[in-house]
Amino acid sequence: MPDIVHVTYAQTGKSASTNPLGMREMQEKAYQARDAQYLLLKAPPASGKSRALMFIALDKLINQGIKKIIVAVPEKSIGGSFRSTDLTDHGFYADWEINDAYNLCTPGDDGGKSKVQTFKNFLNNGERIIICTHATLRFAVDELDESMFDGTLLAIDEFHHVSADADSRLGEHLRSIMKKSNAHIMAMTGSYFRGDSVPVLLPEDEEKFTKVTYNYYEQLNGYRHLKSLGIGYHFYQGRYTTAILDILDTTKKTILHIPNVNSGESTKDKEKEVGFILDAIGDVTHQDSDTGVIYVRRHLDGKIIKVADLVNDNAKDRDKIVAYLRDMNSVDDMDLIIALGMAKEGFDWPYCEHALTVGYRGSLTEIIQIIGRCTRDSDNKTHAQFTNLIAEPDAQREEVNLSVNNMLKAITASLLMEQVLAPNFKFKTKLNDDDEAKPGEIKIRGLKEPSSKRVKDIVESDLNDLKAAILQDNTMLKAMPGNMDPEVINKVLIPKIIQIKYPNLTEDEVEELRQYVVVDSVVKNAEIKEIGDKRFIRMADSFVNIDDLHIDLIDRINPFQKAFEILSKSVTTHVLKLIQESIEINRIQVSEDEAILTWPKIKDFYATFNREPSFASLDPLEKRMAEVLLYIKDQKRRQANGN
Repeated sequence: MPDIVHVTYAQTGKSASTNPLGMREMQEKAYQARDAQYLLLKAPPASGKSRALMFIALDKLINQGIKKIIVAVPEKSIGGSFRSTDLTDHGFYADWEINDAYNLCTPGDDGGKSKVQTFKNFLNNGERIIICTHATLRFAVDELDESMFDGTLLAIDEFHHVSADADSRLGEHLRSIMKKSNAHIMAMTGSYFRGDSVPVLLPEDEEKFTKVTYNYYEQLNGYRHLKSLGIGYHFYQGRYTTAILDILDTTKKTILHIPNVNSGESTKDKEKEVGFILDAIGDVTHQDSDTGVIYVRRHLDGKIIKVADLVNDNAKDRDKIVAYLRDMNSVDDMDLIIALGMAKEGFDWPYCEHALTVGYRGSLTEIIQIIGRCTRDSDNKTHAQFTNLIAEPDAQREEVNLSVNNMLKAITASLLMEQVLAPNFKFKTKLNDDDEAKPGEIKIRGLKEPSSKRVKDIVESDLNDLKAAILQDNTMLKAMPGNMDPEVINKVLIPKIIQIKYPNLTEDEVEELRQYVVVDSVVKNAEIKEIGDKRFIRMADSFVNIDDLHIDLIDRINPFQKAFEILSKSVTTHVLKLIQESIEINRIQVSEDEAILTWPKIKDFYATFNREPSFASLDPLEKRMAEVLLYIKDQKRRQANGN
């Protein structure tokens, strides 16, 4: 199946080059905000967030009166990104030096209590830097007074793990530390949205943060080697293990994430799944007892390839292979990594060419993190690929509605990623015919520009997060197959979602933000052509001169149109019909009595026309028969599955 998204980049080298202090473009941008007490750094995987923290933290230690640095990461394997680093040889005025005794993320586990005690000792001794997991931080704060964090910089990596939810201990601790100490906070994330409806921070806390945003386009366009990125989906029937080799190309450096054991795609035996995948690739010759690397002789050509199994739950075996992966420095050190929950966030394998994920991922954050595993710049590749292997809906299975919903969310996630990966435009109000746009601008008649700082900040830093909330909303998903008027989507549904996400915005601010979201989505989904000195944009089925755009025209465009086109091309007519029926079954209301009375008429209709009644019919009687037939099918499926 061809890619849903394919983006090419200019290879300017800008994001990979360094200034006289040894800082890359993003790091320099973050360093300019180093004096902020609360700093939120939003930058894509591989942009160098860990080193940006080092520069800022050292400046706070040396020049800003901060006494201690606490770096918290979600899992031990990510701690390696913050190990001792030589910065002075590259132009900075100090090195990042860690006492190994205070790097609590090294392989091996000496028990949670001793790590908490080490953390408490750190706050009372002369050590300056500690690296720990989010869990260790949570347990330690449980036993400490917030005043102990006075004079510290608390750096939280993968900040989207924090939540404003009352049940989130990490979020609760962070709010308490902000309120009851003078601690500085640096929050880092490659993707701020969590994939659920709970915000990362409460609005009043979020407003205290200085935000530094470096987008995916800036990062990838500034690489030296990587030229293109593809995002695609492959649909399968039955068990994924029978379809895996259709997609898994072991000649490409690949990270394969198998499905969560609680998902419908899982066989419920993750070790057997790994064994099946290995057997499908070739014959296991041996496993290195020191490193844990599995050596497989490939059926394809007899070549021996190296495989890492991160699915294995044995802690001793896991630590061996994690240590090996952390110290890799050659393209020949690894060929395939099979993982389940690991190797997503902060995992650094620059040579990775293909991120292959089995099963729908409900969190857009997780999708961005996984894609980030293959978007490092490396001289062994010019193209990076993300592929999601997803179960095709089956009419006979009970979870058909869930499968349909997952498929729709997967498609909308790809659309969002396309917009995240695209260059940004600035949209301005066109005042008259002589009002020409500057480079990078598009001027639109009737557009209401952001009038308040709050709306400007959302547009600047949170637009993709807002789009994620919109695109993954269940009501919006039901509008995706083209069964809702575009103006209803744009002027009714989208404002409602904005109001829920940002309840403190005024009515005028909601409208300004709504217009910006719709315009940005429609323009980034559209095809733009240059003919001579003019630019034309495809709106629906015709091209319009960009200089003639009006907000009223844009509001008549379905922002899901491209998703529907993708869906239509990606699946069979039968599956498309299943998707439509799955959406309709939640809308229609049919009683058992009506079904009994209508069933003979449905059989007569089929006998007469040799087809089922259609939802698209202009005859209201035929349309109602189609609805009743769908109700009968759904009841039969439920009975067959014991419901």
